[in-house]
Amino acid sequence: MPDFDVDFSDERRQEVIDYVSEKYGHDHVSQIITFGTMAAKMVIRDVARVLDYPYSEADTLAKMIPNEIHMTISKALDQNKELKDRYDTDEETRRILDIAMALEGMPRQASTHACGVVITKDPVDTYVPLYVRDGQINTQFIMTTLEELGLLKMDFLGLRNLTVIQDTIELVKENYGIDVEFDKEMSDPKVYKLWQEGNTSGIFQFESQGMTNFMKELKPDCLEDLIAGVSLYRPGPMDQIPRYIRGKQNPGHNEYTHPSLEPILNVTYGCMVYQEQVMQIVRDLAGYSLRKGRFSS
Repeated sequence: MPDFDVDFSDERRQEVIDYVSEKYGHDHVSQIITFGTMAAKMVIRDVARVLDYPYSEADTLAKMIPNEIHMTISKALDQNKELKDRYDTDEETRRILDIAMALEGMPRQASTHACGVVITKDPVDTYVPLYVRDGQINTQFIMTTLEELGLLKMDFLGLRNLTVIQDTIELVKENYGIDVEFDKEMSDPKVYKLWQEGNTSGIFQFESQGMTNFMKELKPDCLEDLIAGVSLYRPGPMDQIPRYIRGKQNPGHNEYTHPSLEPILNVTYGCMVYQEQVMQIVRDLAGYSLRKGRFSS
């Protein structure tokens, strides 16, 4: 089953959960458990505390772990010579790190998934076990297990940016008497000039330095450029960014591997950016229907 991701103002997210609970039944709606796991620094401190190791020494050991994503104690021993020397020469350090490596990655505490909500045809407890945390019902199975069971997962994400936007609309109305209508006019060149000049601080998904530099080089002048920009600035399609910029700057000079690709990819200057473009390509060029695993006649 696919899941559904919907963003709401963080001040009103609970209203959405209350609504679906009323609509489908409180016993048909549940939030989802998630487990915090013992990362490298945390597990070292936990093990040291249980072994009654001095806090200052444990803190020193933990701080020897590099601050990198997905860092493990094993990787840290390869990267940090000082930590490796202590491991090789100090029996107490070796004992702590050996136990910590055995426990690393194991669940440490249960909490509630930030946005996941499961909605079921029959009462949730006919599908999965439940538990109560602070009066709130959660599944005992994590998100990926629920998906494997074929249950429908909704992501109701509370987004602070949407609250800021709503507050801004209300303040503009209060102070200037103007009703801001987002979908009324989307071609004001003064608005796009903000992106072209790199003035994107405070604009959701456009605040990072890398994205700001991308926008200054791209010089977007329409909503399609902004949509494509957000889609391109991800690990998978990021390699397509130079090609997209060239296509934007030299319209009419884009190259297509096959003429049938042009009506599908012309909006993104020959770059394959969206999942829907991939679906359309396999449909038009390979004869697939949009139904999984079926060829069209």
